Amino acid sequence: MVRRAATAKDVAHLAGVSRATVSYVVNDNPNQRISPETRERVLAAVAELGYTPSATARALRKGAGDVVLLALPNGPLGPTLTQFIETLEAELARVGVGVVTRRVVDGQPMTALWRPFMPAAVVGLTAISAADARELRAAGVFVAQAMLATAPDEATMSVPQTLSGRLQVEHLASRGHRVLGYAEDARTGMTDFLSLRRDGVRQACVELGLDLPVAVPIALDAEDGARAVTLLRAAGCTAVCAYNDEVAFVVLAGMRLLGLTAPADLAVIGVDDIPLAPFACPPLTTVNQNIPLVSRHLAALLRAGISGEPLPAMPRSESLTLVVRESA
Repeated sequence: MVRRAATAKDVAHLAGVSRATVSYVVNDNPNQRISPETRERVLAAVAELGYTPSATARALRKGAGDVVLLALPNGPLGPTLTQFIETLEAELARVGVGVVTRRVVDGQPMTALWRPFMPAAVVGLTAISAADARELRAAGVFVAQAMLATAPDEATMSVPQTLSGRLQVEHLASRGHRVLGYAEDARTGMTDFLSLRRDGVRQACVELGLDLPVAVPIALDAEDGARAVTLLRAAGCTAVCAYNDEVAFVVLAGMRLLGLTAPADLAVIGVDDIPLAPFACPPLTTVNQNIPLVSRHLAALLRAGISGEPLPAMPRSESLTLVVRESA
């Protein structure tokens, strides 16, 4: 069996110091005071483990280029994920790091995506399995999970998707709505996001003493929106949580075909606060995910992770905020 390369984390554990201290000693950082005893302990651990800072980390510290691989869901990206990718690309380009995107097809091994590039880091915009993450880290590739709220991990930049559903329900309940519907995107490929947002809606309904929401898949078609609205109103729903703003637009279009208006006949709330949300008819109430903040933080996390520096803490600013407009 091939032994994996030692990492800065291994050195830190053996020497009994932080990864930051290992980085300071290995890079001979003149701005940090390290005691002679600590320096000797770190260097001894480096020698024992045969640790060598990766070429990627050295390149990043010098401002040279490398590649980060974004593993994308095999479905429509939409305006929000597109904005996220574009902002992340711009942030990483400032330190000479390029971004390559690849879609993850069901059943396709993650190895097939990253091996051809040997990237400095892999970022999952879809779920990365524990086995894939172990394989990547063993190869010296930094792994980060983005956008999805997963199990706590030091390299996770997660936007709590369940919270978006909770915010939707709490707002509608505060307006007196007791029977809610959930409008799902009928397209495939976004199941990771859909399941988390829908779970957030269900959990909030249970905690507030509401019935579980009536779930209806909707194609991006006004007539299908009308069909879904008819089903939701027949079930007694007075408000609907949409998977995202695009689905909310279809619900509103379906209501117009039926001669109905929001929020009088059915209140509608989306997720994402895309640029067109204020121009819906009526303007759409939604949940803003603060994508620029998330992208900038992930870029900082990647720069630190690749270089072996301490990972930055998530900014205290709230990543999800409710934007109230006329539709709900």
